[in-house]
Amino acid sequence: MADQKMLSVQVVSRTDVLWNGKAAMVSVPSVDGQLGILPGRQPVIAALGRGTMTIKGSDDQSHEVQVSGGFVSLDSDHVTVVMDNDTMDA
Repeated sequence: MADQKMLSVQVVSRTDVLWNGKAAMVSVPSVDGQLGILPGRQPVIAALGRGTMTIKGSDDQSHEVQVSGGFVSLDSDHVTVVMDNDTMDA
């Protein structure tokens, strides 16, 4: 994956940084439906609904997390997910 462009992802709660790293893809449950984020996507900010967030890491492993609300922001391949959850426990 050395040639593949990656996203820089940070997942935070109100109190802590829950996950920080590189990812090939992020999928989040927005209030309008599932939102897929790949490198090169136009900037976006969206409210999160309830559902499953998937982070496909740089190691090709997928991390799934249940989300109960918050928001996601994307700009210049930097993704910030602010969750209402305080942990990433599934």
